[in-house]
Amino acid sequence: MADEGKDASDYHIGVHAHPDELDAIAWDALLAQQARPTPFMRHAYLRALVASGSATADTGWAPVFFSLHRAGRLVGATAAWLKSHSYGEYVFDWAWADAYARHGLDYYPKLLDAVPFTPVPGSRLLAEDDTARRLLLRTLRQWAQQTGLSSAHLLFLDEDEQALAQAEGYMLRQGVQFHWHNRPDTPYADFAEFLATLQREKRKKIQQERRKVEASGVQFRVREGTQISEADWDFFHHCYRLTYRAHRSTPYLSRDFFTRMARELPAHWLMFIAERAGAPVAVSLLAIDRARGAAWGRYWGATETIDCLHFEACYYQPLAWCIDQGFRRFEGGAQGEHKMARGLLPVRTASAHWLAHPEFSRAVEDFLAREGAGMAGYLDELRERNPFKTTTPE
Repeated sequence: MADEGKDASDYHIGVHAHPDELDAIAWDALLAQQARPTPFMRHAYLRALVASGSATADTGWAPVFFSLHRAGRLVGATAAWLKSHSYGEYVFDWAWADAYARHGLDYYPKLLDAVPFTPVPGSRLLAEDDTARRLLLRTLRQWAQQTGLSSAHLLFLDEDEQALAQAEGYMLRQGVQFHWHNRPDTPYADFAEFLATLQREKRKKIQQERRKVEASGVQFRVREGTQISEADWDFFHHCYRLTYRAHRSTPYLSRDFFTRMARELPAHWLMFIAERAGAPVAVSLLAIDRARGAAWGRYWGATETIDCLHFEACYYQPLAWCIDQGFRRFEGGAQGEHKMARGLLPVRTASAHWLAHPEFSRAVEDFLAREGAGMAGYLDELRERNPFKTTTPE
C-alpha cells in the first residue's frame, strides 16, 4: 500500500494566515489528484476570496490554512477558517450556538473547513494518500482543541473523506441537494429529448413556463470565459446585489472578487444574460469545468419582475447548454424541492463535526442520529416523487 511506512513524524505541519503562504502550483497539483476536484478549491479562487476582502477576519472568515510537507514537498493541504458566526455556510448550526450561549459557553470562534459561501460538494482534504488525509483531519481537531475553540467542522465532503472523518472521531451530518445528470450511455441529443423523458404534467409545465418567457420578448445572450465583458460583469454584480437586497441581506462577494475571477480563472465562468428590446434585464452565473463536464448554478438577479424568468435563466437555459455541450452534471445548489420538477434529482450531502465539550458532543451526536433517520426518510420520499417516466440513473 502507498501509505505503508509513514507516520506523523514524517510530516511537517504548517499553519498559514493567508493562502499566499502556500505555493499555488503545488496546491493545484494536489487538487488535480483528488477524487472530486472543483474550481472552488483552486488556489486562485480561495486567494481571491481573501484578497478581495470577501472572506477575512473583518467579515468573520479569518483564514487558517493547513499544510503537510514531507521531504520538503507539499503532500497535503486544506482551507480552513476561524469563524465568528455561522453565516455563508449552508449547514446550519445556529441551534448549537444558541445552546452553548444558554449554558454560558462560547460557541464562537469555531474552526470551519469549507469553501466560503459555496455549498458545493467536493474534495476538501487535498492530499497524496489517506495517511495524509487522516493527518489533516487530526490536525484540524487538535489545533481547535489546543487553541481553545469550541469545535471543528468540515462541510460538503466527498464520500471518501466522510468515511475518514468518521474514523477520526468526527460526527457526520446528512443533507440533500438537487443535481441533474446526463444519461451516461446515450446522452440527450437536445433539450427536447430530455423533456420527453419527464412525466407529462412536468413536461407541460416546463413548456408553459418557457412560452411565457418567450412571449414577454426576452431573449438570451450566452457568454463564456473571456467572452464575458467587463460591462457584463458589472451588470451581473448589480443584479447580484439586487437579489441580496430583496432578501434584506448583504452580498457576500465584492465586485473585486469577480474582477479577479474574470482575470485569473476566466475559463470557469458562464453567463446567461436575459435581454428585452436590446437591454439586459436579468442574468444567471454558472461555474463550469469543461474537463470534467460539470456545471454549478451559482447566482442570479433581475432588474424587473418577469413571470417564470428565474426558471428559464437558472434551469432551462443552463440545462439546454449542458446538453448541447455534452456535460455530464449540473448541480443546482443548496435546497429547493422545486428543482425536482425541472429534472434535478435528490443527492445526499454530508458534513463532519467535532465538538470539544463532552456533554454537548453527546447531545449533538444524539440529535444527528435522529436527524439522520429523518433525512433518510425524506430522501426516500423525494425519490418516490421522481419526475421522470422511468428512474434515471444518477
